[in-house]
Amino acid sequence: MSTTNTPSKTHSFQAEVSQLLHLVTHSLYSNPEIFLRELVSNASDACDKLRFEGLNNAALYENDSDLAIRITLDKTKKTLTITDNGIGLTAQDAIDNLGTIAKSGTKDFMSKLSGDQKADAQLIGQFGVGFYSGFIVADKITVESRRAGAPISEGVRWVSGGTGDFTVETIERAARGTSVILHLRDDAEQYLNAWQVKQIVNKYSDHISLPIQMYKEAWQDAKEENQPGEMVTTDEWETINSASALWTRPKKDITDEQYTEFYKHISHDFTAPLAWAHNRVEGSTEYTQLLFIPAQAPQDLYYRDSKTGLKLYVKRVFIMDDAENLLPHYLRFVKGVIDSADLPLNVSRELLQESRDVKTIREGNTRRILSTLEQLANSEDATEQEKFRTFYAQFGAVLKEGVAEDTGNRDKIAKLLRFASTTSDEVSRSFADYKASMIDGQEAIYYITADGLAAAKHSPQLEVFRKKGIEVLLMTDRIDEWALGYLTEFEGTPLQSVTKGAVDLGKLQDDDEKKAAESAAEQLKPLLDKLEATLKDKAKNVRITTRLVDSPACLVADEHDLSPQLAKMFKQMGQAIPDSKPILEINPEHALVKRLETDAEHFDDLAHVIFDQAMLADGDLPSDPVAYLKRVNAMLLG
Repeated sequence: MSTTNTPSKTHSFQAEVSQLLHLVTHSLYSNPEIFLRELVSNASDACDKLRFEGLNNAALYENDSDLAIRITLDKTKKTLTITDNGIGLTAQDAIDNLGTIAKSGTKDFMSKLSGDQKADAQLIGQFGVGFYSGFIVADKITVESRRAGAPISEGVRWVSGGTGDFTVETIERAARGTSVILHLRDDAEQYLNAWQVKQIVNKYSDHISLPIQMYKEAWQDAKEENQPGEMVTTDEWETINSASALWTRPKKDITDEQYTEFYKHISHDFTAPLAWAHNRVEGSTEYTQLLFIPAQAPQDLYYRDSKTGLKLYVKRVFIMDDAENLLPHYLRFVKGVIDSADLPLNVSRELLQESRDVKTIREGNTRRILSTLEQLANSEDATEQEKFRTFYAQFGAVLKEGVAEDTGNRDKIAKLLRFASTTSDEVSRSFADYKASMIDGQEAIYYITADGLAAAKHSPQLEVFRKKGIEVLLMTDRIDEWALGYLTEFEGTPLQSVTKGAVDLGKLQDDDEKKAAESAAEQLKPLLDKLEATLKDKAKNVRITTRLVDSPACLVADEHDLSPQLAKMFKQMGQAIPDSKPILEINPEHALVKRLETDAEHFDDLAHVIFDQAMLADGDLPSDPVAYLKRVNAMLLG
């Protein structure tokens, strides 16, 4: 029994919490019973934290090392209570953790809440605020807690009706840990049924490695003869879950549903994973890996301060969340558990960076994830193929980071990459697919990078490739140009950008075409020199093109210069880049170019218009849009 030490103080919820609670209390969750899963998961986390802190301070256990979660039902008071003997809360912890959403990206998170139950539930799961799901079934929640190692007099009671505020007071609490007391609404009294609560725990939380306990029930004999007995609650605790770490069980004994629920527990994601890999690895380093590939990207995937990594256990003892050293950064979306048999129990994040065992585990995890993705990509099963398409739509851009980061697995990653192309708008063409359909005499894999699919498809640089029936891969992710700087060939076939350097079609360009281009360059040399002088502030040089068919001109980057897309990306990242000008290539057969030879009066204006139109075709604005418009208008009126 707890007693109050100080008067209660009323605090206002953070604005985002108030908005969240409004959504929760208006039936945000389509499946209300998951409140129990969320609160049991929080209790399990609290016990894991005590185990971790207890490694260096055994006194925190207070002579009670048997960790457990207990659920009690009180039909008279209409309360359901989840109690753990984990790390517990101080009064300030209660204010900070239960009154605010402290995770990075909170504002972005709240801006995405739309009122759509399914979508918003997924967001709430990702941002780890499952405590508030208690208000789905309760019109009031009382939290009583005491931090491990704190005096009995420093317990705390937190109370809220789920509206705009909450109260906090100091109490005396003998027990270490936390009790979450749900005062159930009238329409939620079914959760006072012990059998139903057990069913929910078995469904969602059987994988929790701690014992989840309830008072045992027994049949009491009726006092009158021939009268049926009734079920009564005893004062004996019984464990209602398997209470063994899921990853330690044989794979054949684990159902897909159990894997899915475990994933939801560790990831706070309400969506089932796409795939998982569960293996015990033996050799110089022994460990168990249970790795999950999510079905959707978390909202903070690209936040610099977001926490990523795997849960690390050593001999089933929880060590830390977010052990980022166990995976390369480009696989930061992977969730899961690693249980090592070799690492010391007192391992720190600093030691993880230097450990040879951790390097081995990291390499093993990387191989396992890439091989799992490869199996999905190469499967003949339509369901597996759809899983890979889903994965790539969510994480393809992140996977491309590995081309630069992971030289040892670069070839494996390259096989997983997919692109749209001039033959298909669907992002489904692999380098292997491309190579298999190359035309006779083709010696390179051609690609173009652009800010979007439309810009790539309609780029004038593709004209000669379309004329000759050569497929070009269309790369539209911001990271493509940077990643392709580290991938120069695929299985012996060079990768060649159609927007850099002089176009070289090798055997696909016949002698007559080459001679015609050389002749035009010689005949038009005075024109080229005059254009270079006129556009000296904009273009590095001007030359005859062999890549255009219908357009008057295009801009290309010199072979060793940054492309416009890469330069733009670096500028947006605030990085300094060397000043470089593009090359202007002109089509000698186009009417506008022919007009340059005869219209001396408007030569300068026409030269600038041709250059600015080439910029527009690349998806960029002219350096002086007003001047461009004036020149175009003057020519139209003239």
